[in-house]
This record gives sequence, C-alpha cells and structure tokens, in this order.
Amino acid sequence: MEKIHGLIDAPFTPFHADGSLNTEPIAGYAALLARNGLQGVFINGSSGEGYMLTEDERRQLAECWMEAAAQVTTREGNPFKVIVHVGSTSVATSRRLAQHAQEIGAWGIGAMATPFPKISSIEQLCQYCENIAAGAPELPFYYYHIPAFNGAFLSMYDFLEAADGRIPNLAGIKYTFESLYEYNRCRRYKDGKFDMLHGQDETILPCLAMGGAEGGIGGTTNYNGRALVGIIDAWKAGDIERARELQNFSQDVIDVICRFRGNIVGGKRIMKLIGLDLGPNRVPFMTVTDEEEAEMRRQLEAIGFFERCNR
Repeated sequence: MEKIHGLIDAPFTPFHADGSLNTEPIAGYAALLARNGLQGVFINGSSGEGYMLTEDERRQLAECWMEAAAQVTTREGNPFKVIVHVGSTSVATSRRLAQHAQEIGAWGIGAMATPFPKISSIEQLCQYCENIAAGAPELPFYYYHIPAFNGAFLSMYDFLEAADGRIPNLAGIKYTFESLYEYNRCRRYKDGKFDMLHGQDETILPCLAMGGAEGGIGGTTNYNGRALVGIIDAWKAGDIERARELQNFSQDVIDVICRFRGNIVGGKRIMKLIGLDLGPNRVPFMTVTDEEEAEMRRQLEAIGFFERCNR
C-alpha cells in the first residue's frame, strides 16, 4: 500500500450558531490547508467532534470534503487525500460509514477504539477493527491509537502482530501516544511493513530523529501547519537548528491552547482568529467565550503566532 509522506490535517467540523452542520466553509478550508503544505485531511475524528455527529452528518461531511479536495492539489502537485474516520460505538454504523467512504472514492478510512464498551484486549481490538475494515475492503484502513480518549492502553506492536494478515487492508496506525520507543518498534516491524503516522504535533522533531517518521496526522496543523510542515522541511534540509526553533514555537502554541480546553475547543476558536469562523463546539464541549477569545488572542500575539500561522 502507498505510504503517506508529509502531514495530513485533522479538520474541525463547521457548525452554525445554532449547532447545525455548516458545510459552506469547507471549500475554502481545503484550499487553506493545501496552500500551507498539508497533504490531505482525516475527517470526522476527535478534532472534528466525530462522535457528536449523526451518521447522516458524517456522510454529508465526507461528500463535501471529497468535492472540495477535487478542487485543490498539494504544493507538490499531488491529489489532496481524504481519509474518513468511521469509528463509533456501533460497529454496524462504522461498517456503513466505511462502505460509504469507499463508494464516494475516499483515499482511506480509519477508526479509533470505541470509548464504550472499553476495549481491554488485543483480541477485542482485532475483532472491532476487522469488522469495520471489512466494510471498505478496497481502501487502506488505519487504526487510530489515542488511548487518552478511550482508555485502550494496549501494545500497538502486539496489535500489529495479531492483525497482520487477519485484516487484509490494514495500512498502519495513526499513533497519538507518548511512547516514541513503541512507535519506533512498530515502525520497524517487518522492515517497515506498516505506515506509522505520527499523531502528536508536539514531538514531530524527536520522532523524525528517532523514529524515522515519514508521515503524520495533526490537529494544530489547522492553524499552525506552516511551522509544522517547516519542521519536516528543515529536517530534510539538514537544518537542525531551524527544525528545533519551529518545534519549540509549535510547543508554545500548544501551551496556549492547553489553557483553553485544548485543540478541539481552543484550537477551533483560533480558526476564527485567522479568518475562518467554524462556529461553536457541540455539547458537552464548552465553547470558548468572547472573554476567553480576547485573552487567547493576547497570548498568541505574545509569541508572534499571527506572523507565522496558516494564511
């Protein structure tokens, strides 16, 4: 299977003020990401509040992103990829969403472990992923490892061993966890058989240095993609000092959003500050208030964010 090179963005889902789905910004959103060096999108995941969307909304978003992606290309002139997150608490729903993604021509699919019931064994995880991936047998399937969200603190190396051959279209893992040791073990499995997509924007540089990462999926890439793509560019050019400076700046940005309920909430409001208002968050997330927005702007200005952000 083709491996991903460069960074894929995990976009936010736009909503109207009343909380209903708003697809109007998506065309401009895709263009913004492409011109700032992103290779595609991983939609309807955690950044996109995917678990708060209805099945129909998730289908509608997938179709809109496919339409928008067809109108842009990457800076290298390649097609803009659309990977659809199809995970849910219902495997039947996930299979239908996977089938829909294949029908509309998505590049790939992915699924995180369901938060309920909690998956606590490799066999449970294999059964869950196997059933979902079978809904789109022609598409690459990525397991989305983010145990902080669902409590599935399982060995990803053991998962690869168990799923290898059992899930024919398993492409790899979106690895959003702190263990660079385990990440590297998975990357080295059978001489790099699987695509290990780095999923933590705060550790891109050490992952490049230790793990030999080729691709990744990020959330702060929505507004800080220029710097994060720049880390990879600087690393490839052998400019380690530039790469370090960009990584440290990116961590400064993450420090700010962590004071405003993280990327899903604080990061989504930053999109408004850079000119793309994507609306509120869905309950139970608590949308950034106007007062918080003013303070967040002040903190971002203090680190020179608006001179370096996506535009």
